[in-house]
Amino acid sequence: MAALFGSQVRRLRLAAGLTQAELGAKAHVVSTRITQIERASGAKPTFELTQVLDTILGADNLLIDMWPYVYREAFPDWSRAFMAYSERAVSIREYAAHVVPGLLQTEDYARAVLSVGLSLTGEEHLKERVAARLGRQNRLTSSDRPDLWVVLDESVLRRPVGGAAVMREQLARLLEAAEQPHITVQVLPFEQGEHDVMGGSMTVLTLPDSSEVTYTEGAHYGQLVEEPSEVRRFAVTYDRLRAVSLPPYMSLDMIRSVMEGNHRGASVPSRSERRLLAQKQLQQPGGWQLRGGGRRGTRRRARP
Repeated sequence: MAALFGSQVRRLRLAAGLTQAELGAKAHVVSTRITQIERASGAKPTFELTQVLDTILGADNLLIDMWPYVYREAFPDWSRAFMAYSERAVSIREYAAHVVPGLLQTEDYARAVLSVGLSLTGEEHLKERVAARLGRQNRLTSSDRPDLWVVLDESVLRRPVGGAAVMREQLARLLEAAEQPHITVQVLPFEQGEHDVMGGSMTVLTLPDSSEVTYTEGAHYGQLVEEPSEVRRFAVTYDRLRAVSLPPYMSLDMIRSVMEGNHRGASVPSRSERRLLAQKQLQQPGGWQLRGGGRRGTRRRARP
């Protein structure tokens, strides 16, 4: 697909009467980047660059329509069929055992997650994967956006992927996403104990024709399940996980608590520390003083 994409760029460039240097100048990239794309010899084009090239070359969305097939090549074979189904799904139900699902990852979190793994070949490969993952998130804001229901294992919240600052941003992103009417986030707490999907993640996709497929994934492998009887079994398993998870509002409270506790910055006191500080301020002579020049509170004296 990368070679086919490159040949189309070359064909459109020649039809427009542009040299590689001229096209690069219009697209604000060096001419060697155009050479790489046309020869399929370097990093795959980002979605943003594809949009620019499509406009400059008057491709009428041809390059944009080809891009999803190009970026899938940045991933292992066993995940490409799943991504193809995901792009058509009207409903996505996902249980995440180890990391935040890709559709809800921040760029820094995605880079930290994708920087490890046996199939990674280098820095350019990592850039391709990050760009591809972020590109998939466009579906959540498109006109045909799917309903997304995510169950996160509590370990997902507490593992400091990328460090404390990255995790705080990521947890804030989860809270922001959960405000959308088509996105639901739940947390499966440690206290729930063992369950049927321990050790791996699972996604159930509902397609436009109401058929369903399931995708299960471990650290270095994935399996797409299309047999209807097997898919129904996984769907029931997922419904059981939802039933024993915290309700959405309690799940968001846990996410906030972890964000303010485990992954808070050094200058940000936890909730318990803030309560203790407030109590000390109230016990000081003369009442309390709001920061920033606020009004001083006064204590009423008991009448004699």
